[in-house]
Amino acid sequence: MLERHEVEAFLTLAEELHFGRTAERLHVSTARISQTIAKLERRVGVPLFDRTSRRVELTAVGRRLYEDVRPAWDQINAAVDQAVSTGRGLTGTLRAAFVGAAAGQLLAGVTELFRTRHRDCDVRLREAQIGDAIPWLRDGDVDIALDTFPVDEPGIVSGPVLVSEARMLAVPSGHPFARRETVSVEDLARTKLLQLPGSLPESLRNDRTPQNTPAGRPIEPGPSASTLNELLTLVGAGHGVFPVGAQTRRYYARPDVAYVLLDDAPPVRWGLLWRSDGTTARVRAFAQAAHDLLHPRTG
Repeated sequence: MLERHEVEAFLTLAEELHFGRTAERLHVSTARISQTIAKLERRVGVPLFDRTSRRVELTAVGRRLYEDVRPAWDQINAAVDQAVSTGRGLTGTLRAAFVGAAAGQLLAGVTELFRTRHRDCDVRLREAQIGDAIPWLRDGDVDIALDTFPVDEPGIVSGPVLVSEARMLAVPSGHPFARRETVSVEDLARTKLLQLPGSLPESLRNDRTPQNTPAGRPIEPGPSASTLNELLTLVGAGHGVFPVGAQTRRYYARPDVAYVLLDDAPPVRWGLLWRSDGTTARVRAFAQAAHDLLHPRTG
């Protein structure tokens, strides 16, 4: 296996045909170039250059090696440059996903701030349904996603909590709960609780669709659905209830669904998710823009 300095010395000498200029280009001594080429020729087993006091020329073997190695070396360097640009640069395109109308509006605001800071980097927004965000991140379809927490998944980073909102219970408009101002988590034992898709992280399903109340009373599971509109349609049709964030009242108002405060439930938390191996400069800058938009400095 050739070392990087051996490849660079060989290719540069093949182009310059002069040990002094080669050493100057590579910022090393002429003796170092001579030693490197001699070592390479011993490894190959034949001379790669014909040397005289007046000139340096490639041998037939050396020319063939140069013609084979040069394109491959250029391709390797281009790939490394692209990786560095992706990891450190703030150009190109950042692909961001959101789940739900409120998240979409929030992400649009983050995008506007991000673009004012990094004009050479474009942002493409994409709506995801429940259960899409994690697979899209894992498959590389998106770089970052705004979704609800908690997400405890290997290889997935959860950024800081950006938004916390009151937890409401979506119930059929004719349900007895709809006539109340608040309900308790213990009240979930008195009705069916619609279920999230099994493909979602267990941490998120346990948070939104628990099997038991805090007192240990079992909660009867209802049908599952893969989108919020499907869940609300099932709620309106009387197939069960489902906990949602307070913003759902505004963005998904329906005549067949009422939203009642779960007064003893923890808030619904939102934040950004991304792959641990995809923590690029673009991702970090976008996460910073989201934080700054929602938590502006004062004074």
